[in-house]
Amino acid sequence: MPDLLAAALAHAARGWHVFPLRPDDKRPAFPDHTANDCTGRDPRCRAGHTGWEQRATCDPDRIHRAWSTRPYGIGIACGPSGLVVVDLDVPKHPDDTPPPDWAGACDGWAVFATLADRHGTPIDPFDGFGPDAGPRTGIDATYTVSTGSGGTHLYYRHPATGPALRNTTGDRGGLGWKVDTRAHGGYVVAAGCTVAGRPYTVALDVDPAPLPTWLAGLLTPAPRPARQAAAVSLPADRHSRYLAAAIRRQVAHLAAAPDGQRNHALFTSAVALGQLAAGGALTDDDVTAVLEPVALSIGLRHAEIARTIASGLRVGARQPRRLNDIREAA
Repeated sequence: MPDLLAAALAHAARGWHVFPLRPDDKRPAFPDHTANDCTGRDPRCRAGHTGWEQRATCDPDRIHRAWSTRPYGIGIACGPSGLVVVDLDVPKHPDDTPPPDWAGACDGWAVFATLADRHGTPIDPFDGFGPDAGPRTGIDATYTVSTGSGGTHLYYRHPATGPALRNTTGDRGGLGWKVDTRAHGGYVVAAGCTVAGRPYTVALDVDPAPLPTWLAGLLTPAPRPARQAAAVSLPADRHSRYLAAAIRRQVAHLAAAPDGQRNHALFTSAVALGQLAAGGALTDDDVTAVLEPVALSIGLRHAEIARTIASGLRVGARQPRRLNDIREAA
C-alpha cells in the first residue's frame, strides 16, 4: 500500500485526477453500482448517481484516506486530467490477426507508425519514444507507460481549444487495429500498479507532449447538427405556464452542462421531470422526447441517454410532484 499511495500522490501532483481501482484489477472500486442500479444510499449519490469520473481527485487528503485502507489500483480519469491517451495494444492469441486494411501490421505500434507516416511524421514502431526520439522521428517524445499485457500507453495533452475528444476503439471506427484512445469519459490504469499480477511501468518519464495536430484532426468528431427539445402537449389550464417553465429550466440546465458532467446533468433533469411525470403532469415519453435531442446535441450517445433517462425516471417516481400540490404550496 505505501508504494501504491506514493504512486497515486505522484500522479496527482502532475495534475492527474486519480480514483481507486479494485486491487490488481482494471475495474473501478467505487461506485459499486451503475447509474441504472443507483438507489441513492451511497452518500455521494444522494443528489444523483456519481460515477468514477466525478469521484476522481487530486486532493492529497482524499488520496491518503483511500489508499491507506486497501491496496487499490490507480485509475487516471483522462477528461478531468486534460489527457488523451493512445493505447497501442498487442495481439492476445494466434488468431488475433489484423483485418485486410491493416494486413502486415504486427501490433498497435505498427498501425500508429503507419498513421504517423501518412501524416508526415514518421516514427520507428520498433524504437518507441527513447530520450532522443523526438528530433529524429519528427514526433515529440511523451510520457509513456508499458502496460501489463505488453502494450504501450502514450500520454498527450488534450488540445486547449476545439471540441472535447472522446474515447475511440480500433475495431469500431477508431484509428485502426489495436489502437484505442482514452479521453473524456475514459480512464487508464496508471503506472505503479498491477492487473492480474502484471505491472504497469513508466517507460519514459517526461511531461506529456501536446497531442499532434494530425492526430487531433483524426479524433475530432464531426459537428453535430443543432437539435431542439421536442414540443410536448401541455394541459390547457392554469398549470401549463408552470409546467412549460419547468421544462425550459431542465433543458437549459442540460444544454449548459460542462464536459465530464453531462451524463450527471441528464440524470438530474430526468429526475426532476420524472417527479412531474409520476405526479401525472407529463408522461415518461414526454420526458424522453424533451431531453433526448438536447443530450444528443451535447455529445451523449443513444444507449447512454436511454439508460440515464430511465434511471432518472425511476428515481423521480419515488417522489411524485403534483401540480395541484405545488400551486397550493406556492
